[in-house]
Amino acid sequence: MKTFSPKPNDLSHEWYVIDASDVVLGRLATVTANLLRGKNKPTFAPHADGGNFVVIVNADKIAISGNKLDKNLYQHSGFPGGLRAASYGELLEKDPARIIRSAVKGMMPKNRLSKVQLTRLRIFTGTEHPHTPQKPVPYEITQVSQQAK
Repeated sequence: MKTFSPKPNDLSHEWYVIDASDVVLGRLATVTANLLRGKNKPTFAPHADGGNFVVIVNADKIAISGNKLDKNLYQHSGFPGGLRAASYGELLEKDPARIIRSAVKGMMPKNRLSKVQLTRLRIFTGTEHPHTPQKPVPYEITQVSQQAK
């Protein structure tokens, strides 16, 4: 039996919408990374770009488990000498998309293809997004946060 290698006309990019309300950050990041890579398709190949577009809504309502809101620090600005620490609680109020993008980037493989696949990630803080003409399919994450709010 020969190994299947997808051709360019075999690759398609679907659109998915994920509601991040009460979903734990790590679970959201793993599901998003798998959808961006296209691992949910039978034509998945690690060297081919068969990933999907992922739109995350309600990014400001993600759940972060444990004491990570105060304890964990998002450390570096990316510039030389840019060691500025901000807790997850501060970033959740200021820029929740940065937390999610950083977590998803950490779940992706460290190669050139993942940089292209990360450009297909769209994160919005509210319930509205401008990608309704693409007819995104809702993707349900069944296991949500165990915390009582």
